Order: sequence, then C-alpha cells, then structure tokens
Amino acid sequence: MNGAVPEPLPDWLSSARRICVLSGAGISTDSGIPDYRGPDGVWTRNPDAEKLVTISYYLADPEIRRRSWLMRQDLLVADPRPNAGHAALVDLERQGRLQVLVTQNIDGLHQAAGSSPDRVLEIHGTVDAVVCTSCGDRTPMRAALDRVAAGEPDPACLNCGGILKSATVYFGEVLDERVVEAAATAAADCDLFMAVGTSLQVWPAAGLADLAVRAGARLVVVNAEPTPYDDIADLVVREPIGTALRRLVAAPG
Repeated sequence: MNGAVPEPLPDWLSSARRICVLSGAGISTDSGIPDYRGPDGVWTRNPDAEKLVTISYYLADPEIRRRSWLMRQDLLVADPRPNAGHAALVDLERQGRLQVLVTQNIDGLHQAAGSSPDRVLEIHGTVDAVVCTSCGDRTPMRAALDRVAAGEPDPACLNCGGILKSATVYFGEVLDERVVEAAATAAADCDLFMAVGTSLQVWPAAGLADLAVRAGARLVVVNAEPTPYDDIADLVVREPIGTALRRLVAAPG
C-alpha cells in the first residue's frame, strides 16, 4: 500500500506491541533542519559541503574546520525545536509500544521532545558534545562554540592541543560497535519496524530494515521520496511526517 495513511488503520499496525523506529533527517525538517539527500538537501545543493563532515578533509584542512565550526554555530543560533513528528513518537513510547528509537540524526530533538534517553540510540553520535581527535577528551559543544564566538576560528583541545571535532560520526570514521549491536538486536526483536524520514541508503542503518523483515516484522516506510525498501514494505506513506505519524501511532481503540 503506497500513499496516504489508510483509514481505518490495519489491524497489524494498531496491534503492534514491540515497535522499533528508525528516524532520519526527514523527521527534523519541520524543525528547520534541512535534510541531506532530498531534492533540496544540503549535499544535493552543494556536494562540497559533505567535506565538512568527512574526517580526512576535516583533519587535513584548517579552512574546512573553520567552516565546520561556523556551521555548528549557525545551528546553535537557529535553536531548532521538536516538532509534531518527534511528539508522536513520545506518545508511542507512553503507550508502552515503542521499544527502541534508533536515530541517524545528531540533533538531540527526540530527547528534547521527551523521548527517554535510554530508549534512543544515536547511531551517528550527537552534536551536543565535542571530542579531541588526539586524547579523546570530551567536552560540551557550547563551550567550544563560545570560544569560536570569542575569536578562535579553530579551537584546539585545552587538554593536549589536539584537533577538536563534534561527537558525531564523520564519513571515514567507524560507528560505535555497541550502538550498532544494540540497534540490530532491537530490529531483530520487533514486531513492527518503522523507517521515518530516512532515504534508507546509508549503511548499516538501512540494513536494520532487512533484519526486521527477516525476523518476521512488518515494515512501514514514511518518507517524502522513494526508498530502496518500498517494494518490500507493508505500508509506504508519502504524507508529511508530522501528520502521518500522529495517525500511524494512534493508541489502539
């Protein structure tokens, strides 16, 4: 089924009790954070911007780091807030049906909306902290951005002088194995897997849908653009995410 949320909801959707959600950039666009690979995405409009989050370029080029810090500063100033899509997933958790929320996003908006931190797996890290690429020291992002605002275009680690970066997984870096394993376990143990606002093109996150389907779970895809998994999904929804999720996660009865 492809298009709008069906009325009434399928029995298997409203009766699901062990739901795993994978969220991508599309759930945060209504909060003013652009996606990356959509028709008007950051990297679609400016492929060179991908260098700002590619570890080899970042470590080698001070100008790339300067631009990256300015990008982080702009995000802080914008002060994005959770939207209806984030709120719908909080409701799903309160119903006792959301087991795990795996997110490819680094913006922290799920937790800001009220999702329990112990149910959120940030597979690509978080923008709320910075780490030293030399000694591993971890400090708040805001402290680093305060230094940028005070005139340091490329703040160095105060502990060892090494290069600082956001605590996100850049292209060319390895994901946290413990987070990936926890996400895989959740996908294999759910009765419904919902992919929300994600292109399902980035691995290993996209592979979670395969794990869920092979384990017998239903698959729902909520995304503005087609994904490689639409053909095997039990339901594909093209409606705006905030509108769609409110109806998809409605409490049974």
